[in-house]
Amino acid sequence: MNELIAYVIDGHELRIRPAPLERQWMDDSEQRFAYRCLPLNIANSHGWEILCTAAFSAVWNGQKAKDSVRITSESGVVTTAVSHFGSGILTLHVPCLFKTDPGVNLFVTGPINRPKDAISALSGVIETDWSPYTFTMNWQFTRPHHPVNFDVDEPICHLFPVGRGHLEELRPALCPLSENPDLESEHKLWAGSRYTFNAALADPASKAAQDQWQKTYFKGKSPSGALAPEGHRSRLRLRPFVSK
Repeated sequence: MNELIAYVIDGHELRIRPAPLERQWMDDSEQRFAYRCLPLNIANSHGWEILCTAAFSAVWNGQKAKDSVRITSESGVVTTAVSHFGSGILTLHVPCLFKTDPGVNLFVTGPINRPKDAISALSGVIETDWSPYTFTMNWQFTRPHHPVNFDVDEPICHLFPVGRGHLEELRPALCPLSENPDLESEHKLWAGSRYTFNAALADPASKAAQDQWQKTYFKGKSPSGALAPEGHRSRLRLRPFVSK
């Protein structure tokens, strides 16, 4: 059985959840068209999110010193966020040790497809199958003198397991598409249907205008109608963390 365990340091709180599909900017897109992009949907929910436990604000003055980032909160006490590295880096403590199966790392990054003005999340990969060390979630300011707010229960970190060594085992190669006739044929079918579909959108009475978008990839179908291999996903349903 595959496991991902979060050992929370005694006396601390960890708020973690399966990353949801929904994003506010996608809700706000016209007719919620952004949700028609299945790769976006899968990426949104591809892992778990750690949530902020206390609201705070941070601003960078543009300098490299550690005290160049000023952190404040309404309560006056911030225990989760510090300026540790300087150079406009905001560091957030993660009060737990994650444990994965042997040979499995943890990819840690910012909340996926959640842009945040004036600051950008940094990413890391941790060997959590053996490491007794905690890690931090770091964000880099991209603009000085602009306060950045983090709210309670706002996602501050996104993580998911990855197999160690898998990338190094791959043998990348470049080939002309014509060397794979079946794939080339499917691609030409798709390109032709895409052109025809987009052209038909101008006619309100057309089927394309009624359908509004082509759903073949979403449904796991190739342009010729063949079904994708078993395992195609149109939605991820990850388990929440539960107390053991």
